[in-house]
Amino acid sequence: MMATTEVSEEDELQQQYHNETEMEEGEEAMEEEEESPDIYQKIHILESHGIAANDITKFESAGYHTIESIAHATKRKLSDIKGISETKVLKIKEIVKTLVPMEFQTAADALENRKELVMLTTGSREIDKLLEGGIETGSITEVFGEFRTGKTQLCHTLCVTCQMPVSEGGAEGKAMYIDTEGSFRPERLKAIAEKFQLDPIATLENVAVARAHNSEHQMELLKVAAAIMAQDRYALLVVDSATALFRTDYTGRGELSERQIQMGQFLRQLTRLAEEFGVSVFITNQVVANPDGMSFAKDATKPIGGNIIAHAATTRLRLRKGRGENRIMTVYDSPSLPEADCQFALSAEGVCDATE
Repeated sequence: MMATTEVSEEDELQQQYHNETEMEEGEEAMEEEEESPDIYQKIHILESHGIAANDITKFESAGYHTIESIAHATKRKLSDIKGISETKVLKIKEIVKTLVPMEFQTAADALENRKELVMLTTGSREIDKLLEGGIETGSITEVFGEFRTGKTQLCHTLCVTCQMPVSEGGAEGKAMYIDTEGSFRPERLKAIAEKFQLDPIATLENVAVARAHNSEHQMELLKVAAAIMAQDRYALLVVDSATALFRTDYTGRGELSERQIQMGQFLRQLTRLAEEFGVSVFITNQVVANPDGMSFAKDATKPIGGNIIAHAATTRLRLRKGRGENRIMTVYDSPSLPEADCQFALSAEGVCDATE
């Protein structure tokens, strides 16, 4: 009888410990959910609506990891996925229509939604003031300029600041960096992290980097990016530079049309990622001599990509060299910011305020 009592007491203690552990895990999960709620719905929700798991796998292989990505895609694009018939596409589209609101809304509602946008600090108070808070999430920001104007420095700084708390100008998310020119330097991130009093090792762990070797690989990396973002909280996607590989892969006037089409597809994918995951997409662009500009003009260069990239980017920023380590940023095009400029500086710790 004694042994039986001891065993039952032991079982009871184990059950109690198990229940407490479950409660703690549940509370932690709820806290995490409250801290970083997903702004997207995972594609596996479709299983509860009668869509087979193997069909969902086919969508994921094609780069569709959220309900929103399917809602925003055309029926023609979805029908191109191997193993997905037109009938299945129509059925899935009907289901998705009930899950993702895509109707008209009032301007008042749109204004309320914009108030929830997070701005990423650039490390310079003058730039943040110029941009009315910093780099906007949920849209594409393009920065262009000659070499040594600070484009890559700005990319590195944002990879760190996006990890900071929202109250300090961050977004409490990870960063993703697509490097097309071999200019990414992790040691720069360590110095910038120390400036913002962040753990350098943890900061590096929170930045995913990929080197793109050609324009097709660059496109493929966006599929991988979508899969990663569907699993964790990301706040920033950097492409440095977005246009370099397209310039070298497509040369001459004969390939200009194809280059613009492929570049347009790439930028459309970037827009999709910005909208679905609420990340800030930050791209750099190169400049070329403007044949229409006179040699004595104030700025005889223009960003490459023409109207394709001009229409895709929400905010366009021009960088120019100033005196010494100082640089000048100008709002070149924006739907909400006035045309203005400011000065900032480059240092061993990334972007900072200008020095006299």
